[in-house]
Amino acid sequence: MKGKVVVGMSGGVDSSVAAWLLKREGYDVIGVTMRTWQADEGKQERGCGGAQGEVSGEENHLEDITADAGRVAEILGIPYYVADFRKEFKCHVMDYFVQEYLKGRTPNPCIECNRHVKWEALLKKGRELGADYIATGHYAGIDRLPNGRYALRSCGAAKDQTYALYGLTQAQLAHTLMPVGAYTKEEIRSFAAEAGLPVAGKPDSQEICFLPDGDYVGFIEREAGGALPGPGFFVNAAGKRLGCHKGVIHYTIGQRRGLELPMGERVYVTEIRPDTNEVVIGRNEDLYVDEVFCGHVHYMAIRDLEEPMQVLGKIRYNHKGEYCRIEKLSDGSVRAVFEQPVRAATPGQSICFYDGAYVLGGGVITGGGKSCRT
Repeated sequence: MKGKVVVGMSGGVDSSVAAWLLKREGYDVIGVTMRTWQADEGKQERGCGGAQGEVSGEENHLEDITADAGRVAEILGIPYYVADFRKEFKCHVMDYFVQEYLKGRTPNPCIECNRHVKWEALLKKGRELGADYIATGHYAGIDRLPNGRYALRSCGAAKDQTYALYGLTQAQLAHTLMPVGAYTKEEIRSFAAEAGLPVAGKPDSQEICFLPDGDYVGFIEREAGGALPGPGFFVNAAGKRLGCHKGVIHYTIGQRRGLELPMGERVYVTEIRPDTNEVVIGRNEDLYVDEVFCGHVHYMAIRDLEEPMQVLGKIRYNHKGEYCRIEKLSDGSVRAVFEQPVRAATPGQSICFYDGAYVLGGGVITGGGKSCRT
C-alpha cells in the first residue's frame, strides 16, 4: 500500500473517480462526505463539489449525496463515513458571506470553504482515521518546486479549478492528492462508466450549496436580522442623487438588471459605498480599471513577494486572465497594474496570480482604479 488517504466524496463523478483512481494506484482509501450546513425547515440540504461543482439540481440533497457516495464506496469496497462540519462551515463560510455583503462587498464563499472546511476540517478527520493524505476531485495538480514550496498547477483553461484554491497552505498541500487533474472531464466520465459507478452521467453545478433557492438576499435578511442596512440613494460618481435603492446587499459591481432607473441608457453599478449607504451608477466604460489592489494576501509558490513581478492575474473564477505587474505595498497589500484594462474588479472577490502554470498566490480585492502610468 502507498498509504492511507481520505477522499472527500460529494456524490459526484469527479470525487468518485478520484477514489477509484487512488485505489487502483494502491492507496488504502476511505470515503468521507462532509455535512456542512443545516437546511431551513421545508428545504433540503445541498452538497457541494466546489467551484464548478459536481452535483446539481434536485439531486443535490444530502440524502442523495450520501446515497450516491455510499453506493460508490460499496462498489469500490472502501469504508465510508459522514462527518459533521456544520460548526466550521457556519463560522468560516456562512457568517463570513453575510458580513461581507453587509460591508458592501461581494464575497467568494467557495474560497473560504476550501481552506477552512474542505481542507482543514477534512485533514483533521483524516488524522483521526490515521490517514496520510486527503484527496478531492478538483481539476488541478500539485508539484513541489525547486525552492521547496508546494504549488498548484493549472490543468488547462477548460477545467482549471486552481483559482478557488489559492488560499491553501503549504501544510495542506503537502498532504493533498488531486488525481483527476491529469485527465479531461470526458475521460473521468469514461472511467466512471468503466468502473460501473452509478454517478457516471451525473451533471455538474455552479450553485452556492447553502442557497437552495438561489435567494442570497433572503438568506442575508434571515441571518442578519436587525443589522440590515436600509434603503439609500443611487448616485453618480460626483455624488448627485439619481434615485432610491433597496439596500446595498441587493447590488454588486457590474450589475445592470434590477436597478429600475429611468436613465435613458444602459447603466451599471460601478461602486458601493456602505459608509454613506450609496450605490454609484455609471456607464459600462466606467467599470474598466487597469489597477487593482488586494489585501489578505496569501502566497503559495513563493514565501513572500520581495520585488515586483510580471504575472497573469485572474479577478474572478471565469476570467481568462490578463498580464499585470504586481508589487507589495508597505502595509502588506498588493498593487497589480494590468497591461490591458479589466472589467468589474469587485471588492470582496479574489484575484489569483499565476507564474506560468503555477499559482503564485492571491488576495481579496479591495478596490481598483486608473493607474498613473504614462
